[in-house]
Amino acid sequence: MNSTDQTILSCLLASLTQGEQPWLVTVVATIGSSPRPVGSLVAFRADGSQVGSVSGGCVEEDLIARLLAGEFNGPQVYLTDYG
Repeated sequence: MNSTDQTILSCLLASLTQGEQPWLVTVVATIGSSPRPVGSLVAFRADGSQVGSVSGGCVEEDLIARLLAGEFNGPQVYLTDYG
């Protein structure tokens, strides 16, 4: 685990400790060229702030909008394709 991953996990822990519902996003597969490799992480807090990266920014922007719109609710796994 690298220091960026540790920072992301620390952010998640802080968010949970404060009673928030954070989200953890992980790149699980890529096809062709990709700005970030499999295993890349980003954590989002309820206010839309983030730590980490899974793309050049466009995926994060889409995910923030979807998270704040309530599209992802509850502690479960969601798979989303981007291409």
